[in-house]
Amino acid sequence: MSIKSLGNPFDGDKSLTHTVNCKCESCCAEKSSMVPLTDKERTIALEKQAESMETVSSKDFNKSTTDEGLKSSDDYFDRAIESALIRGIFGHNDASRRSFLKLVGTGTFASVLSTMFPMNDLKAQAKESIGKLEKKKLKIGFVPITCATPIIMAKPMGFYDKYGLDVDVIKTAGWAVARDKSLNGEYDASHMLTPMPLAMTMGAGSIAEPYIMPTVENINGQAIVLHTKHKNKRNPKDWKGFKFGVPFDYSMHNLLLRYYVAEHGLDPDKDIQIRVVPPPEMVANLRAGNLDGYLSPDPFNQRAVYEKVGFLHMLTKDIWEGHPCCAFACPLKFAQEMPNTFGALFRSIIDATEFSAKAENRADIAKAISPKNYLNQPEVVVRQVLTGRYVDGLERKVFNEPDRIDFDPFPWHSMAIWILTQMKRWGYVKGDVDYKAIAEQVYIATDTAKVMKELGFEPPKTTYKKHTIMGKEFDYAKPEEYINSFSIKR
Repeated sequence: MSIKSLGNPFDGDKSLTHTVNCKCESCCAEKSSMVPLTDKERTIALEKQAESMETVSSKDFNKSTTDEGLKSSDDYFDRAIESALIRGIFGHNDASRRSFLKLVGTGTFASVLSTMFPMNDLKAQAKESIGKLEKKKLKIGFVPITCATPIIMAKPMGFYDKYGLDVDVIKTAGWAVARDKSLNGEYDASHMLTPMPLAMTMGAGSIAEPYIMPTVENINGQAIVLHTKHKNKRNPKDWKGFKFGVPFDYSMHNLLLRYYVAEHGLDPDKDIQIRVVPPPEMVANLRAGNLDGYLSPDPFNQRAVYEKVGFLHMLTKDIWEGHPCCAFACPLKFAQEMPNTFGALFRSIIDATEFSAKAENRADIAKAISPKNYLNQPEVVVRQVLTGRYVDGLERKVFNEPDRIDFDPFPWHSMAIWILTQMKRWGYVKGDVDYKAIAEQVYIATDTAKVMKELGFEPPKTTYKKHTIMGKEFDYAKPEEYINSFSIKR
């Protein structure tokens, strides 16, 4: 991917405007059509070019700008300031600029200009106005699952670089480790499960520390897997005595599994056993017979099929279409103490999440995140998950479900309230819960909407909506009534 470089405004032989030799999308489209473009057509062409400039690795960026002497994003920004100033001096008349430079020479013009305008000061002030990063080198933890796709792929595909950040993404064994390393400051931010920042803020399962969750990473993307020996036990009522794995107590996996079996008349604390198992250990435990099944993040559901030790009983999107799963979260103090760094990281994650949401990017992303330093999984397994073209271990056919996993950064407050109702339903939190206040404190949806809009994405117009889980509507305005509607609860 390449970037059309800013022309050198001090070079009289370089044009800063569209000319007959211009190779931008707009001009090329006009030439190919042989007739002038309408305003709408020209806008579409220019937007297409703008989109092609949005996602670029630092390697490609440097390569694309070398001819113009631009070696870094700072150089690129400096050039933009110089170009804007010089365009203004010549009234945006590029012919006048070029003629003048050829007449007096670049050196003379630059010398005179430097006595009139403190260029370095102007550049510094302009950069300061957009917010100098308090810290550029960051550490972000991730658990190696496809739910973390935007956080992981933002490294090899250049999204952190794009926003001036030098990020180390650090593979983490499981969620307890991710939580503890975040709490003790080893990680600046982390890939987390959507219930985790709520629990950590409330002090459920850990010390109480205010956390914020700027973005959801993925929606859907999980499955219930059963051992191949249970192919004749597809009715959950036959699962009494089964041992199931989930990746963490404070996870959508645990809450969805509990919801699912309870709707089929099983008490998840009495009729089955639920054990916390780190995702990378799920398949081995299934093979060894330590588990009868699990509700896990991918790629370990598809990996069980690949290893021929398990089959997909159900995708979790068939329990709750569009349910949240993983997220990007950080301590509140990180955002308060380093607002510009937090803002750059916030933007890079939203940008990467929106890129991941496009189906045409999924195969390339699978290739980028499959290697050993990231997921350490066969690319074919990761590709089946991300593209939604997969086999289930039961039928001899390829399923095509593009929304098997999807990516949507918006952290709905109503989703947070549902999570809180289930945490209370099963005894993870006790006493009175101010659902709305906690949801809005932790899930910073209003800020997310602003950043999405700033980056050119369309956010929802509200932060609450009703959800349907297994045919039952959840009214976020009546959380206690919702909890009391269930016959099986603690």
